[in-house]
Amino acid sequence: MRIVNIISYILVIVGAINWGLFGLFDFNLVSTIFAGARTVGSVIVYTVIAAAALWLILSPFITDGVLWLSNRRSRAN
Repeated sequence: MRIVNIISYILVIVGAINWGLFGLFDFNLVSTIFAGARTVGSVIVYTVIAAAALWLILSPFITDGVLWLSNRRSRAN
């Protein structure tokens, strides 16, 4: 589950950067890469980013409030 959380954070950061570029410079990075805002590639990227955001919202509820980003194992000394 840790790798899913890390990938989700990366995707949400990409989405946030895209929104920042769009808000500041009226430049949509995703639609530029895929040659249009409603092309199949753009819709897939937007959907995957939205799913990643939903995962980051819901995963703490699934894991009793813990969002794992690293392997934390207790050691018995």
